[in-house]
Amino acid sequence: MTLTNSPEPALENLLKQARQAAFHSYSPYSGFRVGAALKLTNGEIVTGTNVENISYGLTICAERSALVAAVSQFGPGIRIEAVAVANLNNAASPPCGACRQMLSEFILPDAPVIFPAADGSRTLPFSAILPHAFDMKLK
Repeated sequence: MTLTNSPEPALENLLKQARQAAFHSYSPYSGFRVGAALKLTNGEIVTGTNVENISYGLTICAERSALVAAVSQFGPGIRIEAVAVANLNNAASPPCGACRQMLSEFILPDAPVIFPAADGSRTLPFSAILPHAFDMKLK
Protein backbone atom coordinates (compact mmCIF):
# COMPACT_ATOMS: atom_id res chain seq x y z
CA MET A 1 0.00 0.00 0.00
CA THR A 2 1.31 3.43 -0.92
CA LEU A 3 0.22 6.68 0.69
CA THR A 4 1.52 9.76 -1.01
CA ASN A 5 0.83 13.40 -1.72
CA SER A 6 2.74 13.30 -5.01
CA PRO A 7 2.18 10.23 -7.20
CA GLU A 8 4.47 9.27 -10.07
CA PRO A 9 4.17 11.61 -13.10
CA ALA A 10 2.00 9.28 -15.24
CA LEU A 11 -0.49 8.83 -12.41
CA GLU A 12 -0.33 12.55 -11.59
CA ASN A 13 -1.41 13.33 -15.17
CA LEU A 14 -4.24 10.81 -14.92
CA LEU A 15 -5.29 12.31 -11.58
CA LYS A 16 -5.28 15.79 -13.12
CA GLN A 17 -7.65 14.58 -15.85
CA ALA A 18 -9.91 12.97 -13.23
CA ARG A 19 -10.02 16.28 -11.34
CA GLN A 20 -10.95 18.12 -14.55
CA ALA A 21 -13.74 15.61 -15.21
CA ALA A 22 -15.14 16.28 -11.71
CA PHE A 23 -15.95 19.85 -12.79
CA HIS A 24 -18.54 18.38 -15.19
CA SER A 25 -20.34 16.48 -12.41
CA TYR A 26 -24.11 16.65 -12.23
CA SER A 27 -24.60 16.29 -8.49
CA PRO A 28 -27.41 18.62 -7.38
CA TYR A 29 -28.56 16.28 -4.59
CA SER A 30 -25.35 15.28 -2.84
CA GLY A 31 -23.03 18.04 -4.00
CA PHE A 32 -20.34 15.33 -4.18
CA ARG A 33 -18.46 16.05 -7.43
CA VAL A 34 -16.36 13.11 -8.65
CA GLY A 35 -14.28 12.51 -11.77
CA ALA A 36 -12.48 9.43 -13.01
CA ALA A 37 -9.86 8.83 -15.68
CA LEU A 38 -8.99 5.45 -17.16
CA LYS A 39 -5.74 4.80 -19.02
CA LEU A 40 -6.30 2.05 -21.55
CA THR A 41 -3.64 -0.32 -22.83
CA ASN A 42 -4.01 1.30 -26.27
CA GLY A 43 -2.70 4.56 -24.74
CA GLU A 44 -6.03 6.37 -24.74
CA ILE A 45 -7.33 8.14 -21.64
CA VAL A 46 -11.08 8.22 -21.11
CA THR A 47 -12.77 10.29 -18.44
CA GLY A 48 -16.16 10.26 -16.78
CA THR A 49 -18.04 12.01 -14.02
CA ASN A 50 -20.86 11.17 -11.67
CA VAL A 51 -24.37 11.90 -12.89
CA GLU A 52 -27.04 11.93 -10.21
CA ASN A 53 -30.75 11.44 -10.59
CA ILE A 54 -33.57 12.35 -8.24
CA SER A 55 -34.26 8.61 -8.13
CA TYR A 56 -30.94 7.84 -6.42
CA GLY A 57 -30.73 4.27 -7.72
CA LEU A 58 -30.35 5.64 -11.25
CA THR A 59 -27.25 7.65 -10.36
CA ILE A 60 -24.02 6.59 -12.08
CA CYS A 61 -20.60 6.96 -10.50
CA ALA A 62 -17.67 8.59 -12.28
CA GLU A 63 -15.77 5.31 -12.65
CA ARG A 64 -18.70 3.54 -14.33
CA SER A 65 -19.35 6.62 -16.47
CA ALA A 66 -15.75 6.49 -17.73
CA LEU A 67 -15.96 2.74 -18.28
CA VAL A 68 -19.16 3.04 -20.32
CA ALA A 69 -17.54 5.79 -22.40
CA ALA A 70 -14.42 3.65 -22.99
CA VAL A 71 -16.42 0.64 -24.16
CA SER A 72 -18.62 2.91 -26.30
CA GLN A 73 -15.57 4.48 -27.97
CA PHE A 74 -13.24 1.51 -28.29
CA GLY A 75 -15.35 -1.63 -27.98
CA PRO A 76 -15.65 -4.40 -25.42
CA GLY A 77 -12.06 -5.59 -25.90
CA ILE A 78 -10.60 -2.67 -23.95
CA ARG A 79 -8.15 -3.27 -21.13
CA ILE A 80 -7.50 -0.72 -18.39
CA GLU A 81 -3.92 -0.25 -17.17
CA ALA A 82 -4.50 2.55 -14.62
CA VAL A 83 -7.37 4.36 -12.88
CA ALA A 84 -7.50 7.73 -11.16
CA VAL A 85 -10.40 9.03 -9.09
CA ALA A 86 -10.70 12.59 -7.78
CA ASN A 87 -13.34 14.71 -6.15
CA LEU A 88 -13.78 18.41 -5.56
CA ASN A 89 -14.95 17.90 -1.99
CA ASN A 90 -11.55 16.93 -0.52
CA ALA A 91 -13.00 13.75 0.93
CA ALA A 92 -11.65 10.23 1.01
CA SER A 93 -13.38 8.28 -1.75
CA PRO A 94 -12.11 4.96 -3.05
CA PRO A 95 -14.18 3.40 -5.85
CA CYS A 96 -17.42 1.93 -4.50
CA GLY A 97 -18.13 -1.80 -4.65
CA ALA A 98 -20.30 -1.53 -7.77
CA CYS A 99 -17.55 0.35 -9.61
CA ARG A 100 -14.91 -2.14 -8.50
CA GLN A 101 -17.00 -5.03 -9.80
CA MET A 102 -17.68 -3.28 -13.13
CA LEU A 103 -14.01 -2.42 -13.58
CA SER A 104 -13.00 -6.02 -12.80
CA GLU A 105 -14.10 -7.24 -16.23
CA PHE A 106 -11.76 -4.83 -18.04
CA ILE A 107 -8.84 -3.97 -15.77
CA LEU A 108 -5.44 -5.60 -15.49
CA PRO A 109 -5.08 -7.17 -12.01
CA ASP A 110 -2.00 -5.13 -11.10
CA ALA A 111 -3.26 -1.86 -12.59
CA PRO A 112 -2.66 0.99 -10.16
CA VAL A 113 -5.76 2.70 -8.79
CA ILE A 114 -5.17 6.13 -7.26
CA PHE A 115 -7.91 7.72 -5.18
CA PRO A 116 -8.36 10.33 -2.45
CA ALA A 117 -7.56 9.13 1.07
CA ALA A 118 -7.90 10.87 4.42
CA ASP A 119 -4.22 11.82 4.44
CA GLY A 120 -3.49 12.47 0.76
CA SER A 121 -3.91 9.98 -2.02
CA ARG A 122 -3.64 6.23 -1.92
CA THR A 123 -2.40 4.02 -4.76
CA LEU A 124 -3.15 0.30 -4.70
CA PRO A 125 -3.13 -2.42 -7.36
CA PHE A 126 -6.65 -3.28 -8.44
CA SER A 127 -6.29 -6.82 -7.08
CA ALA A 128 -5.89 -5.30 -3.59
CA ILE A 129 -9.08 -3.23 -3.75
CA LEU A 130 -11.19 -6.11 -5.06
CA PRO A 131 -9.42 -9.35 -4.15
CA HIS A 132 -12.45 -11.61 -4.66
CA ALA A 133 -14.46 -10.26 -7.60
CA PHE A 134 -17.62 -12.08 -8.55
CA ASP A 135 -16.74 -14.43 -11.42
CA MET A 136 -18.87 -16.95 -13.32
CA LYS A 137 -15.91 -19.11 -14.34
CA LEU A 138 -16.26 -22.66 -13.15
CA LYS A 139 -13.11 -23.99 -11.56
